[in-house]
Amino acid sequence: MPSSTDAALRRQGPGGPGRAAPQRGGLLHQRRSHLLGLLLLVLVVVAATLSIAVGSRGIGPGAVWQALTDPGVPTEETVIVRELRVPRTALGLMAGLALGVAGALAQGHTRNPLGDPGLLGVTAGASLGVVLAIHTLGVGTPAGYVWFAFAGALLGTVLVFALGSAGRGGASPVTLALAGAALSALFYALVRAVLVSDTDSLDAFRFWVVGALAGRGADVAWQVAPFIVAGLLLALVNAPALDLLGLGEDVARGLGQRVWPARLVGLAAVTLLCGAATAACGPIAFVGLIVPHVVRAFTGPAHRWLVPCSGLLGAVLLLLADVVGRVVVHPGELQVGIVLALVGAPFFIALIRRRRLAST
Repeated sequence: MPSSTDAALRRQGPGGPGRAAPQRGGLLHQRRSHLLGLLLLVLVVVAATLSIAVGSRGIGPGAVWQALTDPGVPTEETVIVRELRVPRTALGLMAGLALGVAGALAQGHTRNPLGDPGLLGVTAGASLGVVLAIHTLGVGTPAGYVWFAFAGALLGTVLVFALGSAGRGGASPVTLALAGAALSALFYALVRAVLVSDTDSLDAFRFWVVGALAGRGADVAWQVAPFIVAGLLLALVNAPALDLLGLGEDVARGLGQRVWPARLVGLAAVTLLCGAATAACGPIAFVGLIVPHVVRAFTGPAHRWLVPCSGLLGAVLLLLADVVGRVVVHPGELQVGIVLALVGAPFFIALIRRRRLAST
């Protein structure tokens, strides 16, 4: 007679950690995951190519290739490609990877399908750090306040975990979500308190809070790259634990999973990824919310595929949104945060309606 643990593993569905689901469903999701991974890799290359070639000034493929491989005499096209578009593309690629993976981790740890990295106080903490850096120290460039944004994001996550872990039950998806919502409200109230009293801080903060890749040089990308790489490694290590935690903490403990270290590693990864991306580009909404839902439709619930594919799709979405923002208001530019909000808001509404219909 099968044990309760075996039954729980079967309920996990195709690709779960116990691999006790029907073989046909598991193979189907595995094939879909392989195909999706290959397709996303191709799309990343295409999106990066478009990001380098398309802009307010069109540059042909031959000129782009020559600027990348043989700069020679520093012509205007070479300067645009090497000093403006390549760093911008690299930053968009890293930020998209970070936000997509952070969204998958945040939804997995909070067990909230409507959760995103901002649910854990990361975005609000970064916003408070930027405002304080501008107001108290007069910092006015992305390269200057990126460290303050990251410090604020780290502070927000530490406080959320400390509050969510208080009490006899320790950290749980519900307590972490409640602590994140409460601290986010507090941080945003402090941000508004500073902004209404200082118009100079408001003007500088508006440039960052809209969410954009423009105006960020290679120095910003190099500053956040180590944190994003570290966060991606922690996320890949944490992915198998999320499959077990999805069965419930009691079942996960019965299968040998240490719950508290897994939560800590996951929150550290979310902090590094979302904190670095937010510090460099400003708050970019909907990537961490939308991407995991789209990927999950192909890969199933197995986080060993969900996490990396969410990162790749996040990079594609962010780069393509940035390209669209350069084209739709030519010769001006629409910031990537605005483009993603216009795309993400209808998706979010559809997701809410779908869940309401499923619950009735």
